[in-house]
Amino acid sequence: MTTTAHRRASGPRPTADGTGGRQAAGRAPLSGVLWLVWRQHRLVLGVLLAGAAATAVWCAVLRGRMAEVIDAHHLAGCSMISLVPHCADTQEAVIAFRSEFGSSLKLVETGLFLLPALIGLFLGAPLVARELETGTHQLVLTQSVGPLRWLAAKLALPAAFVLTAVSGLSAVFAWLWQVGGDEVSGSYWYSTLGFGALGPVPVAYALLGLAVGVLTGLLLRRTVASMAATLAATVVVQLAFQQLRPALLPVATSRFGLGTAIQAPDSGWVQGQGYLTRAGERLTGDDMGCAPNGDYAGCLRSHDVTGQFLDQHPVSHHWPLAWIESGLVLALALLVTVLVFRVMRRRHG
Repeated sequence: MTTTAHRRASGPRPTADGTGGRQAAGRAPLSGVLWLVWRQHRLVLGVLLAGAAATAVWCAVLRGRMAEVIDAHHLAGCSMISLVPHCADTQEAVIAFRSEFGSSLKLVETGLFLLPALIGLFLGAPLVARELETGTHQLVLTQSVGPLRWLAAKLALPAAFVLTAVSGLSAVFAWLWQVGGDEVSGSYWYSTLGFGALGPVPVAYALLGLAVGVLTGLLLRRTVASMAATLAATVVVQLAFQQLRPALLPVATSRFGLGTAIQAPDSGWVQGQGYLTRAGERLTGDDMGCAPNGDYAGCLRSHDVTGQFLDQHPVSHHWPLAWIESGLVLALALLVTVLVFRVMRRRHG
């Protein structure tokens, strides 16, 4: 009896992850915390992956249907008003195409554009804030895992899931965009939703949203307050980059004679147009004050106007702009992550 009682008293004790000491002894401390993070957040992470997989399947089906319609009516490269010869009689077909597929394409764009904010709101903000609010972090920190290693595990596993899910969705959407994007659908690459859903942009913003959510959780220590602050910060960052985006790359300038009608391509992101003087000065109609119903030609001569200009970002600027903005956003995400670990070290050692 004495031997049995002694073995029970000195046997495996429950740890923070709910396993016995023998099981925990066979697992490295950090991997044990990763398992605990998975157990705590497997519902949200599972929903993220399942939603990404379902959306990818739906996009594949949508792409097939769109490709059939475009091939049947020869709509590739056509818009509602196009100067391309083979698009002369396709206006009604383009209108029908946009009526059938426009809302579906817009729905995918909107989902990818909002996904970074949703990740920060429902994954990043509660990730640490809930632990601090309920005090359950104290149990974990009493184990062999230090606060910084605990935080690293808390960030690493969700970041891996976010990177996998959003990268896959972005790639599938780019594959869908190749068929029905831009001219045919009327949803252009430079639109707020289109740019935010294509290429590396949603991936960078998703990682930033996750990092911002964890930082607000550490600072505010309240789940609901952290969610609100994360949403506000994510919106502010996205709005700031929307204003900065046109200046990330020099525009391409085209020059025209006075008698030439300026025709910007449908895929071009127009940034400005106006008149050129003999000295090279740029003027707009507002600058000159020429009345349309007056002697407009005489007014142009009085300002020594010799030609016209058009500033735009052509479609070839899309990927450079996307990578530049994504690099800046990722740098910001890295900075926020560094702040997260500094705050953790200062408050919890």
